[in-house]
Amino acid sequence: MRIIKVRDYQDMSRKAANVISAQMILKPDSVLGLATGSTPLGLYEKLVEWYGKGDLDFAKVKTVNLDEYVGLSADNDQSYRYFMNKNLFSKVNIDPKNVNIPDGTNEDAEAECERYEKVIESLGGIDIQLLGIGNNGHIGFNEPAETYMMKTHRVDLTESTIEANKRFFEDVSMVPRQAYTMGIGTIMKAKKIVMVASGKAKALIIKEAFTGEITPRVPASVLQLHQDFTLIADEEALSLM
Repeated sequence: MRIIKVRDYQDMSRKAANVISAQMILKPDSVLGLATGSTPLGLYEKLVEWYGKGDLDFAKVKTVNLDEYVGLSADNDQSYRYFMNKNLFSKVNIDPKNVNIPDGTNEDAEAECERYEKVIESLGGIDIQLLGIGNNGHIGFNEPAETYMMKTHRVDLTESTIEANKRFFEDVSMVPRQAYTMGIGTIMKAKKIVMVASGKAKALIIKEAFTGEITPRVPASVLQLHQDFTLIADEEALSLM
């Protein structure tokens, strides 16, 4: 496990974007595992900026996203597909056929989860997976539990996660209660994993996840076992380490 301490959010975004861009340059047809939320936004802005300068080429890149809300269509402005299109895909030369995100409108959870696992397998697995971390230690939407869910699955979101996500919706009642998410086993199969974290609000869970015991009650703690895991976090997020 490597921990890279940076000054602030901007520094975190730049260094994480460097890691992703290096992967793309070394392997132009890389399979990128992508994440949503506010933390990766700066990273995506950097990738778009470098693409605009001619430094990056997304033509052969393939992507798989961690998760999607159940019940939201791709054109819903709170869906993760919409988020990715707005903040990255529409601004670079990626082939839409190479973009993969769980289908939140598929009501057959078993079929959708099996389909998504087969998509990832057909791509040869994930070369580098980008992660954030929730205040309760969730990665993707793998919430604290008694056991790890290994494959893509439908999950009931915890009240703390719903509370954290309500800022993106007009009212907390509009926040979806379920999501499709890659499982812990699917994430851990990625050849490389990079986590980004910023701010004092993440300091306690960062300490718990990476200095405490490995337990499904702190899902991110399993990353201590990954063969190529890098945490890029600012001074505030690492203030308790």
